[in-house]
Amino acid sequence: MSAEAYDVVVVGGGTAGAFAAAAVANEGHSVALLERKSEGDAGHIACGDAIKGKSSFPNTIDLEYLREESFTNDGITRARFENPQSGESMDIGFGGVTGAVVDRKRYGEVLLEEASRIGADVQYETVVHDVIQDSVVQGVKATRNGSVTNYEADIVIDAAGALSLLQDKADFSNTSFDTNVNYSQFCSAYREVIELEKPVEWTDTLVFKPTEELGYLWYFPRSATEINVGLGFQMNKPPMKLVEVLKSDLKERAEFAGARVKDKLGAALPTRRPYDSAVAPGYLAVGDAAGHVNPITGGGIPGAAKAGHWAAQAAVEAISDGVPDDEDALWEYNHRVMTDFGKKFAAMDLYNIWGGATDLDEILDVITKLPAGHFAETVAKSGSTSMGLVTKVKTAAKTVGHWDMLYDLWRVNRKSSELKEVYDDYPTSIDDFDQWVQTRDELLDEVYEITGAESKY
Repeated sequence: MSAEAYDVVVVGGGTAGAFAAAAVANEGHSVALLERKSEGDAGHIACGDAIKGKSSFPNTIDLEYLREESFTNDGITRARFENPQSGESMDIGFGGVTGAVVDRKRYGEVLLEEASRIGADVQYETVVHDVIQDSVVQGVKATRNGSVTNYEADIVIDAAGALSLLQDKADFSNTSFDTNVNYSQFCSAYREVIELEKPVEWTDTLVFKPTEELGYLWYFPRSATEINVGLGFQMNKPPMKLVEVLKSDLKERAEFAGARVKDKLGAALPTRRPYDSAVAPGYLAVGDAAGHVNPITGGGIPGAAKAGHWAAQAAVEAISDGVPDDEDALWEYNHRVMTDFGKKFAAMDLYNIWGGATDLDEILDVITKLPAGHFAETVAKSGSTSMGLVTKVKTAAKTVGHWDMLYDLWRVNRKSSELKEVYDDYPTSIDDFDQWVQTRDELLDEVYEITGAESKY
């Protein structure tokens, strides 16, 4: 058995892994990025391809090159919500923030190219199947070119995606690492990239349509004639025949007549809150492997980029200080995630909990009667809403019979604001972690009481 030694080993060449490897290399440390796919297939990932807030990417790599090569449509200004019950739709503007839709394969290729250019040792067709651990994670075992290699490292960064194999293999007892994870907190998804005969008119719009099993269909325009279409469902719900449901909806849309399928792929992704702690001695998890995904929309590209960058910074600092096996030395990474996008995703998860305990037809009926702006703001970044008196009276008249549900939603909305404040107080040291978890869980118990939902965690 051969062995290779690095300061850091990154497992997984997606967004989080590539940014992590590039950031480590940029600091002058040795880093291997292990990608299970071939160089020709790398970057081919099932994804909605949509990015909101593209300016938030860390500048570790050449962002202009990334944009030129892979951003096929950077003019997204709104989202469209289609109601399958009424056939109506509502458009929700991004409030001056623009988004983009990318060619996900080319995007992934560029990330790996950049990581290699900066100095990471990118190794393709390398399948990791175990961790090397003696109380502290010290590397991984992988098969490459038919032979097993030990990749030894001061720190392993797990970017191996949803339900990472590394987390099954590692022993996280006596660490803070979040092991309260199961399949029911994830979503199964399927997407196709289709080529149309005629251009669509909604090239500036991300289209969403709710489905059964607390999922949604999406239609994201890479260009006027190339559309990323897909859907997903919660794994704690009865299985959905994803391909059949997608094909059925496509047939009902005149603009998709004669469409040609260019690519198709399935995947699992987290629809849960971020891991309470994504660090252990010698180990950090990033991106999907740490639940860094919006649990409502499934979006996770900008968050994964930031998480990978921050994990690399924490790893480099711990190695430079000679304490890569000190869990508390890596803790700043947790703090940065939780007080940034982590608190937003945790708050959004409350709406997922509420939605899972509420009848979908009732939700859709109420949505058609609420002002579009108010509905959008209900689950927006602020976590709270206001409504004028006249609008309140009109809405109350329209929603007779649903007041109990709206009251519960209002209460969940208030709890989401409180939860963000709890995440703002995420501890700066592992010493206060248990008390923080207790405070957060007490608030979550109130949400379960409001919604009548079963405990998700």
